[in-house]
Amino acid sequence: MLLPITQYGNPVLRVKCAPVEQVDDSVTTLAQNMLETMYEANGIGLAAPQVGENIRLVVIDIPEDEEEGEEPEMATVNGELRPIRDIMPLIFINPTIEPYGKQYLFKEGCLSVHNIRANVSRPEFVRATLPQLDGSVLELDCSGLLARCLQHECDHLDGFLFVDRVSSASKLTLSKKLKRLAEGY
Repeated sequence: MLLPITQYGNPVLRVKCAPVEQVDDSVTTLAQNMLETMYEANGIGLAAPQVGENIRLVVIDIPEDEEEGEEPEMATVNGELRPIRDIMPLIFINPTIEPYGKQYLFKEGCLSVHNIRANVSRPEFVRATLPQLDGSVLELDCSGLLARCLQHECDHLDGFLFVDRVSSASKLTLSKKLKRLAEGY
């Protein structure tokens, strides 16, 4: 079932989310609905507050790079180097992430911040502990788009948006657009 995507200005996007205490049918159904909603919106990640739910649940699906001859994006998964396509889609609760490495700029957008994209500086790598709905745990060490997406989506769980992480000059440039979005909410 498609869910409405919460938009900039809605206070639920600014709340630190509660841990998922128990995975039951409602959490499993919400995760499946979030995946469907994310795919329909052409996104690669969606956090529960983006559909109005104040819980630490995230779905991510990084599409496989279809460039011929390109090496697939890799990550260390539970100690083994694997293509990230092997673990997609990712559905996890109560994540712990540790970004590390040099900062780099990348243009980000967000399904909850309609039609705004801006350069955000984030660390290049992430070590993550991602509890799965079935009780297993993925230990992940990654870079690239997956590391960026993990940081972006986990920010949502703590009430941060990518526009909070842009430079002061970019904030000034975006302020009128963001004000209009917040008023439209």
